Amino acid sequence: MGGENGKADEAGPADAHAPRLYRKVAARIVEDVRAGRYPVGSRMPAERELAVIMGVSRPIVREALLALEVMGVVDVRIGSGAYVLRLPEDEQPSSAAEVTPMELAQARLIFEGEAASLAAANVTDEELARLDAAVMEMRREDGTFEDWQAALTDFHMTMARATRNTAVERGVRDLWDMRSRSPECRRMLEEARNHNYRYSLEQHVEILAALKARDPVRARAAVRMHLEGSIEHVLMAIEERAVADARARVAEMRSRYFSGR
Repeated sequence: MGGENGKADEAGPADAHAPRLYRKVAARIVEDVRAGRYPVGSRMPAERELAVIMGVSRPIVREALLALEVMGVVDVRIGSGAYVLRLPEDEQPSSAAEVTPMELAQARLIFEGEAASLAAANVTDEELARLDAAVMEMRREDGTFEDWQAALTDFHMTMARATRNTAVERGVRDLWDMRSRSPECRRMLEEARNHNYRYSLEQHVEILAALKARDPVRARAAVRMHLEGSIEHVLMAIEERAVADARARVAEMRSRYFSGR
């Protein structure tokens, strides 16, 4: 079941399709939980063991467990392992789970910058008022993540409608639908709001100013700066996760080799 020469822990050709692969691994774990192989409250096998069982690399197993953690099926505890919290619901992870935060940020960078440019040339006063209201809602520091997410979505959907292009509006809507339904994207969005609240707000204020000025070049630049910041956050999150994993492995080794002291 392991990778080439039994080294399931190393990345192989299958990892080129990691977004699709980790979803399949998550679905298989769901099946095992339903079948009672991993009862509620029990500790699941270690990542390395799961990698061998599933015939994939440890990073793929880690992404699958992350998706299941966001769904509320498991609880991943650094240095301890993954524990089953509850039986999963009947529905399987949606196809949006195939989209990684990096893929989504890149697609939005390509698409929404040009949409903002088109919106700047066609936006109405009524739409500008709605964008203003969305920014005011985003300013609320006492609001929940859901409140912030709703205001953010309204801002970008209003900008998409302002393009006066049905195909562009539908394209932006599809991207945001994938964004809202992807467990990993939601987790990173929550992190972004917690750590970069002020910066994100300032960026949307600049986008709004460009639209009010009806300046296509400025609007495009403002949206691209915002989304380039999103890509940088994704890269930082990946780096932080790798550091946390490395620290956990070192702690485990220390515990194993020096526990008898």
